[in-house]
Amino acid sequence: MKRIQSADNSIWKSILKLRTRKGREESGCYLVEGLHLMEEALKCGAEIRQIIIRSSFTDSRAAEQNLPDQWEEKLRQRGIPVIAAADALFDKLSDTETPQGVLCVVKKNDWPSSFIFRRGSGTPESNILVLDRIQDPGNLGTLFRTADAAGYGGVMILKGTADIYSPKVVRSAAGSLFRLPVCFVNTPGEAAALLKKEGKRILVTDPHGGKNYFDVPLGENAALVIGNEAGGVCGELLEAADTRVIIPMAGNIESLNAAIAAAVLMYESVRQWMQQPT
Repeated sequence: MKRIQSADNSIWKSILKLRTRKGREESGCYLVEGLHLMEEALKCGAEIRQIIIRSSFTDSRAAEQNLPDQWEEKLRQRGIPVIAAADALFDKLSDTETPQGVLCVVKKNDWPSSFIFRRGSGTPESNILVLDRIQDPGNLGTLFRTADAAGYGGVMILKGTADIYSPKVVRSAAGSLFRLPVCFVNTPGEAAALLKKEGKRILVTDPHGGKNYFDVPLGENAALVIGNEAGGVCGELLEAADTRVIIPMAGNIESLNAAIAAAVLMYESVRQWMQQPT
């Protein structure tokens, strides 16, 4: 096991760059923190480039007893290098107040742009989630996690959305980034054209008017658009929508949090799909 003791170490410097969006974009890699997410990455076949362990973590028998069974053997079998970093250096890489002691450098999945459309009608995977300039990292991670749980086939990301590979998003997505195919598009027009070409019905959330969500078919072939937290769905996608959807409000609240609204709609998809006649 290699050990890093100095901030002048070139390996440590290259990993530190992954704390920034620019560094992640240039390298094509991102950081994953914690034992649970490391196990998820291994289970999902993510390409792990390096494991970084806090030095005091490796020296703690109590910590070793809490490691997942055979994790070291899994790393050896896959040829993944393990590096022990001095505690102070490791803590500069970590994004949490109380580091768990394990970080992974993971290569971003290079999904073909068509991969989120790989599932046909009749399955929940034919639904996809479209994110229009979502900014809050907690919302982003929760949206991925919920789409994964609801069986959606993938996520389309419009330009202007926050970095899905930032540490807070990765943490709140709880492993869903390893599993869900992602497609990036530059403009709303490009998104609408691609969705129409693939036979998806574009459904947008619009608090100002539309059909109640439980009156709208959401069980399959839906492209559910969730808009920016402050401004909602952009005008171009509103115009391109096949259906505008509202979530009725019984109280005085004008709208729900973006991730909560998406969860309500995605699980309506699940309900409808499960109630289809077999």
